[in-house]
Amino acid sequence: MTPRTVNPIRSQHSYGLIQGSTAYLIWGLLPVYFLMLPQISAFEFVAVRVVFSLVFCVLLLLATKQMRQFAAMFKEGKTMRQLALASFLIAANWVLYAVAVLTGHVLEASLGYFINPIVAILLGVLVLKERLRTLQWVAVGFACLAVIVLTIGLGRVPWISLGLAFSFGFYGLVKNQVGQSGTALSTLTMETLWLAPLAAVFIGWLAMEDSSALFAADPATVLLLAASGIITAVPLLLFGGAARRLPLSTVGSLQFLAPLIQFILGLLVFGEQMPVERWIGFGLVWVAVIIVLVDMLRAPKAGTMPEPKQLV
Repeated sequence: MTPRTVNPIRSQHSYGLIQGSTAYLIWGLLPVYFLMLPQISAFEFVAVRVVFSLVFCVLLLLATKQMRQFAAMFKEGKTMRQLALASFLIAANWVLYAVAVLTGHVLEASLGYFINPIVAILLGVLVLKERLRTLQWVAVGFACLAVIVLTIGLGRVPWISLGLAFSFGFYGLVKNQVGQSGTALSTLTMETLWLAPLAAVFIGWLAMEDSSALFAADPATVLLLAASGIITAVPLLLFGGAARRLPLSTVGSLQFLAPLIQFILGLLVFGEQMPVERWIGFGLVWVAVIIVLVDMLRAPKAGTMPEPKQLV
């Protein structure tokens, strides 16, 4: 009996789909992780996340023998400055996300990540002077209309959603300028290294004030907080593998899995309210998302995405 041959291209595609879907599944389920945390402020959680992410990333660098490549980055002044800026942008994104989940605004967080691809398109026009296709302009228009509807309906600007979308949008813009100066792991390590001194000082100050959730926690809770480092790095590495194996249009379609899961969690698990104006606003955003996906499928770019450096 002739052994069945395996198509290597199909195998790589399937493996990439598993990696990408798993990464976005982890990011989508992240609010559930917050439910298990003790009473902790958003700022302390981000500080703890930075410290444990750095520890985990250094261990991964040693395990994957990338330490020499990481050390070489210190000689690249421009890359170091870009990663410093990127680190503070992603820290702002992390803080906003933590504030959203810890204060019961998971739906606003999901809206921010639905809007983010459209913000990226807009930044491409304003900063990189890119030219938009017709469908992209239509998507931007629907997204702007959604923000107006939500602002009028809620009586306030959805600042959490916009803050998440724009902080990550600018983060992606900066990382685009970094290019292929380092692997996903080495650049993430450098970003957390930039933030680590501030994070350590802040945690130390909270400890001296006897108001640190970390130092007041039992060993099991400390391990739970330490897991934030793993939760930060693992989906990033999975996504990096997916981006090397999948077409741009496929990866672009997968990115909406995380905010969709967050939306379902906010509605069913966190019990957040969805008044009519919020349904209308989300509906307009979903129309924009569908338009973006259609545009991706109609005009796919050749090859796969460059390896990303960081997402949430």
